[in-house]
Amino acid sequence: MDAEFFVALGFVLFVMLLGYLGVHSKLGAALDGRIDKIKSELAEAARLRAEAQALMQSFAAKTAEAEAQAASIVAQAKAEAEAMSKEAQARIEEYVARRTKQAQDKIAQAEAQATADVRSAAADAAVKAAETVLKSSAGGPDGSIFVDQGIASVKALVN
Repeated sequence: MDAEFFVALGFVLFVMLLGYLGVHSKLGAALDGRIDKIKSELAEAARLRAEAQALMQSFAAKTAEAEAQAASIVAQAKAEAEAMSKEAQARIEEYVARRTKQAQDKIAQAEAQATADVRSAAADAAVKAAETVLKSSAGGPDGSIFVDQGIASVKALVN
């Protein structure tokens, strides 16, 4: 008998021993367990992926909502700023108009006062001139009383 025969016989006996001990069923069960474990890991990975996608979509929706809110806040702020600008412009125009009116009133009052002062000075000058003329033309004691009464009446009329 040959050495190859003994190796083949030993191999066959070894395989039969493994079959008798049920190594093939244990090996199959181990492989089935490994397959089940891989399937459960794949299912868990798919569940986590779906959950991550849902979370990502939720964040995308929240981001879009936040951007829309930000845009509305910016638009509202612009509108409020424009309204405040218009209000400030109206206040400034009102203030300028009021100050212009006050200045015009003061100018008119100063003009009236100046006119009154000029008239008063002119009247005083006219009275003095009339007094001088009447005193020189009236002469005597009775003429001075007449002149004094005329001056008083002119002063009363002017003032």
